[in-house]
Amino acid sequence: MALDSAKKQEIIAKYGRNENDTGSSEVQIALLTERITELTEHLKVFKKDHASRLGLLKLVGQRRRLMKYFKRTNKDAYAKLIDDLGIRDNI
Repeated sequence: MALDSAKKQEIIAKYGRNENDTGSSEVQIALLTERITELTEHLKVFKKDHASRLGLLKLVGQRRRLMKYFKRTNKDAYAKLIDDLGIRDNI
């Protein structure tokens, strides 16, 4: 269920601070959001895939921790990112 490299490069180019930026909070949150979206669609079809459901819950927790850190460090960029990704601000 990993992202293909073309999709990953597209996300990095869109949200990264420069072309080699793969570790910033924005990029990590965007990549996790894409993986969460794909896993959610997979689980709508395969309702009994509990291993993937556990992986989804781990990804959501990881994204939540990153979002909490990012909101604490850069509130303006955080607001722009959640609007861009279309996710809720529940932190």
